[in-house]
Amino acid sequence: MEMRYANRIDRIPPYLFAEIDREIERKKNEGVDIINLSVGDPDLPTPRNIVERLQEAARDPANHRYPSYAGMPAFRKTIADWYRRRFNVSLDPEEEVIALIGSKEGIAHIPLAFINSGDIALVPDPAYPVYKIGTILAGGEPIAMPLMEENGFKPDLEKIDREIAKKAKILFINYPNNPTTATAELEFFREVVDFSIDNEIIVCHDAPYTEMTFNGYKAGSFLEVRNAKDIGIEFHSLSKTYNMTGWRIGFAVGNSEVLAGLGKVKENVDSGVFQAIQYAAIEALEGPQDTVRKNMKIFRERRDLMVDGLRDLGWNVEKPRATFYLWFRIPEPYKSSIKFSSDLLNKTGIVMTPGVGFGSYGEGYVRCALTQKKERLEEALDRIKRFNLR
Repeated sequence: MEMRYANRIDRIPPYLFAEIDREIERKKNEGVDIINLSVGDPDLPTPRNIVERLQEAARDPANHRYPSYAGMPAFRKTIADWYRRRFNVSLDPEEEVIALIGSKEGIAHIPLAFINSGDIALVPDPAYPVYKIGTILAGGEPIAMPLMEENGFKPDLEKIDREIAKKAKILFINYPNNPTTATAELEFFREVVDFSIDNEIIVCHDAPYTEMTFNGYKAGSFLEVRNAKDIGIEFHSLSKTYNMTGWRIGFAVGNSEVLAGLGKVKENVDSGVFQAIQYAAIEALEGPQDTVRKNMKIFRERRDLMVDGLRDLGWNVEKPRATFYLWFRIPEPYKSSIKFSSDLLNKTGIVMTPGVGFGSYGEGYVRCALTQKKERLEEALDRIKRFNLR
């Protein structure tokens, strides 16, 4: 029997990070000492108080049953309280908060609730691949919004074709941004709100890096802008802030009708987040935040080490004020980010992510994740210098 994928699967490009993982395994099998600076998976442990709360909750038989699809009331209230403290945004925990099995799950599912076959979603490029892939899986048409360096890696909404804007159902944005590390002020979010109200578009703001900032910078919420809740939602995750990538817990907040649509999808495709993990998430958001501050100090030291080291090698690298990535132009005479990343791996054993893997407008750039100890970053800089990779 010939096995044939559905057309929607054939439309999906290979998932970038799965491809990178396969290449890393091949090199490891060849005996290469790999320094992986590709995937945004914090190497620091989950804070002890969160782990202990999970252990306690996991022992309670009451948490061994099916959880609520939307999340426990206590967890949703904690999220609403956190948004009020952090952003001065008021949320109804019953109608305007929903728990997710990691924010990736919610991002992938939101198009299923609102995109019909052939409908348009406006997707940033370069970007986290799931915005585009989720749209394709829903039968929609992702239309790229270029993120150009000269515009601070923000989409120029005025350049979006008016007919396309009128047809679009969803607009994805993401600040602080992955992969470009760009940040956005409330003025930009106001532009997005006005544009989306004028064109009746749902805004989905992916905001997992708001707590990962440096040098006194404080990222804002899209929902701080007047009328934002009328047309949009915001996705958040505990993965990056609390080093909980494997725990798979996040949330979405904002417009109640949009969240109800997402909830309809979730009711039919998953069974909610394990309650013990929700209790651990409550501890993360309500408990002491000293570990978060300590972790950001570590990432700041790593950022400074890598940026200064790469600059000393003649590379043009800026110090970001958010995320734990560096995003920079590949060195001359390289023209292809894939060729550069391939040479970097084959000659030095270092893995960085080619910018084109995030979209065609990412060509010419590379992303470096600061998810290795300082000693390994120093080793990476030494290898690059030794092999004169330029």
